[in-house]
Amino acid sequence: MNELAEKKAIIRSLKEEILSVEGFGTGPDSRMLDFGLGPLNIAFPGGAFPVGAIHELISSTEACAAAANGFVAGLLSTLMKNGGVCLWVSTGRKLFAPALKFFGAEPHRVIFIDVKREKEALWVMEQGLKCNSLAAVVAELRDISFAESRRLQLAVETSKVTGFLHRQRPRTENTLACVSRWKIRPLASRAGELPGVGFPCMEVELVKIRNGRPGIWQFEWKNGAFKVVADRSRMVEKPPLTQKQRHYA
Repeated sequence: MNELAEKKAIIRSLKEEILSVEGFGTGPDSRMLDFGLGPLNIAFPGGAFPVGAIHELISSTEACAAAANGFVAGLLSTLMKNGGVCLWVSTGRKLFAPALKFFGAEPHRVIFIDVKREKEALWVMEQGLKCNSLAAVVAELRDISFAESRRLQLAVETSKVTGFLHRQRPRTENTLACVSRWKIRPLASRAGELPGVGFPCMEVELVKIRNGRPGIWQFEWKNGAFKVVADRSRMVEKPPLTQKQRHYA
């Protein structure tokens, strides 16, 4: 029995090493953080939201951008819960900072830096990601090359800071070195027990996830936490290979 336990420990250690090399945060810190994403966690390698990595979000409209910022703010509330500080960089910020408090992120612990050019935003983000005193770095911009995203990923591999790259209306959805790609869309709020405006709802699509499983989920932000409304992840699973595809696989 002891020998079997040792083998399992070695396998677990090797898996964590491989994930670390591939850009995923591992160790007790990554498993202790509960982002409240429920069934979405099965999409991630290791069953936990990847910290110490760069996540890409793509928004095609202003409404989607607002929903994406709300989703990021909900994640920041967990990353910053122990007094952490976040850096938020933008070339044309439209975010209403006090609204972050609704999603559990304290606005006074978010450092906003507004610049004019995207090159400047990328430089600020890279420098921020190198600072392990920060809990997270968020950057709002439009376009970025693979080489530029690779520099950001290399920065977090040392500092273990979590980065969110929010691309609004990008010219192309080119391949980046980020571990994931998300598309967040706003949904009509559900009718509650009392008349009036309900809680914010959003469709969360995990388009790409390295060594994971993409899917689509619907969440509601209620009472300071994500609450799953629907799980549509099976709809985006890859179809089974045909006989001809299996032959050439």
